[in-house]
Amino acid sequence: MLWNQLQNQTVELGWDFYGPVLLFVLLVALAVPVWAAIGSAAILMLLWSGALPLSLVGESLFHGIDHFALTAVPLFILTGDVLVRTGLSRKFLDVAEALTQFAKGGFGSATVLVCGMFAAISGSDAAGAAAVGRMTIARLVESGYPRPYACALVAAGACTGILIPPSIAYIIIGLVLGISASTLFLAAVIPGLAILVSILATNIIMNRLYGWEGGGNISLSDYLANLGKALKSGWYAFIVPGIIFYGIFSGRLTPTEAGATAVVVTIIMGFILRTLRLSDFPAMLVSSAKVNGVILPIIAFSLPLAQALAIMGVPQGFVAAATSVSEEPWVLILMMVGILVAAGCVMETTPNIVILAPILKPLADNIGMNEIQFCIMMITALGVGFITPPLGLNLFVVSGITGESILKIAYRAIPFVLFMLIVTLFIAYVPFISTALLPDIYR
Repeated sequence: MLWNQLQNQTVELGWDFYGPVLLFVLLVALAVPVWAAIGSAAILMLLWSGALPLSLVGESLFHGIDHFALTAVPLFILTGDVLVRTGLSRKFLDVAEALTQFAKGGFGSATVLVCGMFAAISGSDAAGAAAVGRMTIARLVESGYPRPYACALVAAGACTGILIPPSIAYIIIGLVLGISASTLFLAAVIPGLAILVSILATNIIMNRLYGWEGGGNISLSDYLANLGKALKSGWYAFIVPGIIFYGIFSGRLTPTEAGATAVVVTIIMGFILRTLRLSDFPAMLVSSAKVNGVILPIIAFSLPLAQALAIMGVPQGFVAAATSVSEEPWVLILMMVGILVAAGCVMETTPNIVILAPILKPLADNIGMNEIQFCIMMITALGVGFITPPLGLNLFVVSGITGESILKIAYRAIPFVLFMLIVTLFIAYVPFISTALLPDIYR
């Protein structure tokens, strides 16, 4: 119904709009890199519509990535790589395991917690899935969990990589919509923790239903002794997230400065602990460059596409089409969540942000939704897509490191998806969740 209304609203666009859209879908279906698909569609749209002279495309591409805030992206990615190389991520696991030793299903809960801890440094879900998966999946299976479920648990926990600040996704959407990344980081604290708690709760419920992991019978004195031992041997690992959070949220450091500081501190700690060598640097830099090389071209090529869409009136047409279906805010919010979840199932977060944010933002403004709440809702809804087929990135990551079937992992991930969707709807309908920590000016 919405598609029919959109056709009616934008019928005057003709093939200068629908042609590039079909080209983009075809190229993505043929497994062409997303940045190339976006670039081809953008150039075709500009060529047919004349919305922007092709002579300005090069300048537009340059300005798309010529932003100081984007420097934080490779820095946080590199911090995550250094964290793994130095073995500090193992210290996070030790502390998380000590914190959850009292609970039945404690190691499963520890796995989710360490995913959240890793997210608070790297800002990347795929990196968290790979790092935590290698440390925990074998032990989860030894603890009694079925292998597909153990993979699903890690994949779901790693979704917090883009939901808990500092997050690369919030840096990108802030850049696209002109909103401070530091403000979005602060707003994302409660929603990100809510998603983490929902994953923890899901695992506890599933474990009690099936009795996969025992444990939990420990005295208070033994619990405190084990926790104290873990903190004593690994307290220094929390220096890095502490610097990031204090620096950003106190206003003393920008996200970029916090990322640079985190890289330097992590490297120094690696040398002090003698777990990092100069010979490790080439591999770390190449690994980080590969990830960064996927993100930045998408941002660059998406800018001329977004400009063409804006000049052609597509966002306004979408608002008119959506409001012609219903003018009830709760219906339109549900419609946006549905679109974002569906988009997250078939495409990665970065292209979804740079394409959909400028289109959906006018609709959110039209119904009076707070722009900060809109950003948090969008990233959270897209985050669900990391554990949903056909393109759930985290499913592919954990499948790659374990050899487990993607479909089996996806099936076991269904309970996590349902709980995450419930939290997403709360975020979408309750502004306070996203604005509780912000100054009054943002509410």
